[in-house]
Amino acid sequence: MEEKMGSIEVGEILTVLDEEDREQEIEVIGLLTIEEKEYAAVAFAEDTQEETDEDMDVFFFQVVEGEDLAEIETDEEFEKVSAAFLEAEEAVEDEE
Repeated sequence: MEEKMGSIEVGEILTVLDEEDREQEIEVIGLLTIEEKEYAAVAFAEDTQEETDEDMDVFFFQVVEGEDLAEIETDEEFEKVSAAFLEAEEAVEDEE
């Protein structure tokens, strides 16, 4: 997985508004380019900072113009992106 893409970087904490207009802090945990589009994997910042064996929720967004996050619009695109991130994560684990 790439460490830097445009101005969004792995480890960066971003503040977003949820569906109820509450601020949530998310951390960028991975970046990938798939078919010339940039994507970010993010998780709630509080989840990434806790050392636990529990699974954390991971969300995928398209990176627009190097700095904005946009929702992935189709199920097909989401499946492709989630599979690519899973494959990249498994490749990193195999190297360890």
